[in-house]
Amino acid sequence: MYIQRHIVSALNRLKRSFPSVLVTGARQTGKTTLLKENADGSGIISFDDYIQYSAVKQDAIGFVKSLTPPVILDEVQYAPEVFRPLKLCIDNEQINGAYLMTGSQKFELMKGVSESLAGRIGILTLLGLSEREINGIDFTTPFLPASEYINSRRSTAVPISTSDLWVRIQRGSFPKLYADMKIEPYEFYSAYVTTYIERDVRALSQVGDELTFMQFLTACAARTASILNLSDICKDVGISSPTAKRWLSILQASGIVYLLQPFSLNVSARVIKTPKLYFLDTGLTAYLCKWLTPATLENGAMSGAFFETYVVGEIIKSYRNAGMEPPIYYYRDVDKREVDVLFYLDGSLHPLEIKKTASPNVYDAKHFEVLNRIETVNIQQGGIVCMYDNPLRLGDRQIIPVNML
Repeated sequence: MYIQRHIVSALNRLKRSFPSVLVTGARQTGKTTLLKENADGSGIISFDDYIQYSAVKQDAIGFVKSLTPPVILDEVQYAPEVFRPLKLCIDNEQINGAYLMTGSQKFELMKGVSESLAGRIGILTLLGLSEREINGIDFTTPFLPASEYINSRRSTAVPISTSDLWVRIQRGSFPKLYADMKIEPYEFYSAYVTTYIERDVRALSQVGDELTFMQFLTACAARTASILNLSDICKDVGISSPTAKRWLSILQASGIVYLLQPFSLNVSARVIKTPKLYFLDTGLTAYLCKWLTPATLENGAMSGAFFETYVVGEIIKSYRNAGMEPPIYYYRDVDKREVDVLFYLDGSLHPLEIKKTASPNVYDAKHFEVLNRIETVNIQQGGIVCMYDNPLRLGDRQIIPVNML
């Protein structure tokens, strides 16, 4: 069963504007399916296929010249040799939407793209299914904690019970898990991690000890929604700081984690300058941390971190599906005053708190006032995302139910 993806509008827009379009993202997020369903009968070449892989390795120029656009080049990170010949064909043909590509490894991929196809390619990042996509909601406006957004989103919001929400968080967002609800998350993620380490990790870096890398991956999962502390992770796993930095870049490159940067416009030296770490799929995170049922996850010690990870993931999806980079940051100072998410748009800051509660109060947003010290920006009212049933105003703040993301 194909679930309609919200990123289609952005894909079609880029196809009209660029000769080539690259869709990146973690494995199993549906990149190939997306292009097959929206490529107007294009042929497909997969570099997972050893014959195709060998052909491009032996004669990249001849291989590219033999293609008949429009064509899909799948898992193109395995064949970076195609980028330079593609540039020549693109310049000669001048046809928009001729070459559609997928890639699961952003780091090495972007190097080849930036060197060969700059100005000739549109780039999108596809994450797992959003709550809107799972529910079949045709609402594609990126999330913003503002009255205008809430008013426009209100009529499309689908109620979700607390128990159903935790089922969703524990199951994760990979399309295959919703195309076939009989698939057990544990079995899916067990196979997923094995494939990820065997293919993406080996392709991106020479990881000598895969067991230790797995321990590093798990240690990072246990710290989702936390300020990144690499030295702490190094102690737990028994690796050096350079190794930890290199392995973290692998997790970023392959779409497993997102680093939320601190907001730093005209602020004092007292502000924390280290990013926060978020896993981009709560199901994978739950598997790695051994939270194997929705009930244990909901009542466990990490439930707040998982709720925050879920909310931040939905926010990121809403922007990536619109073809935009999320304009989000966080704030924390040495006095431990923190704002979970800051949206920086058009010279304004929209603060957001994320609380796993059905009884929000004004005190939950007490640190919003510290933002007044930031110069040259307008501070908007902001809001609190929580598990309350209906949107409402609480003092100067908006209460935003989690189903309105």
